[in-house]
Amino acid sequence: MKVDILAFGAHPDDVELGCGGTISKAVSEQKTVGIVDLTQGEMGTNGSAPIRIKEAKEAANILGVKFRKNLEFRDAYFKNDEDHQNKVIQILRLHQPEIVLCNAIEDRHIDHGKGSSLVSDSCFLSGLRKVKTYDKNGKEQSSWKPKGVYHYIQWKDIEPNVVVDISEFLEQKIIAVNAFSSQFSSKDKSFKPTPISSKNFIESISYRAKNLGRLIGTDAGEGFVCERFPAVKSITDLI
Repeated sequence: MKVDILAFGAHPDDVELGCGGTISKAVSEQKTVGIVDLTQGEMGTNGSAPIRIKEAKEAANILGVKFRKNLEFRDAYFKNDEDHQNKVIQILRLHQPEIVLCNAIEDRHIDHGKGSSLVSDSCFLSGLRKVKTYDKNGKEQSSWKPKGVYHYIQWKDIEPNVVVDISEFLEQKIIAVNAFSSQFSSKDKSFKPTPISSKNFIESISYRAKNLGRLIGTDAGEGFVCERFPAVKSITDLI
């Protein structure tokens, strides 16, 4: 299935936290969207791989995406190497996205920066016809290069190059984030507090979005770092 947007996250919940509002808005505009998680988040302090996979499916339904896949790379230990790149390239060539959204260019969690580089490098390599990959039936895939690769913002307050107005979709984003209850609000007795389960972090989801919205003159926004200059057809396209 070809999609308009393919959103990658190193862990289940990265996409929801980083660009859940943008995805919700795109779906409302009849854009086709898919999500690909690189790992199952099995090294997380709380929850487990099966729990997070279940939560990820629920969140995907809330956002309204066409599909969600998991590449099952090793959480915390995957690498930006040929083997991992080829697996990402296979996904890119299978779904031929116009736009790719991926992890922050650098962040507190080591997988975020690695995931960012891995997906970015794979997008470039996917466009080279001499890089050979094959589908599940053994058929050689055609090269494909997305028109744009955008890195969402996660733990660190990285200055964005472009901000998407998500004023009408902030609530849906938060609902999707809350689907990952094992990470943020679990009542399990074994639950251990983490930086992302703190009240400050939970509240930051809204106040970051509202602050970015303030800066562009709307109620809420999500920021992205671009790999090339963002372009508009006319100066009047700016809001």
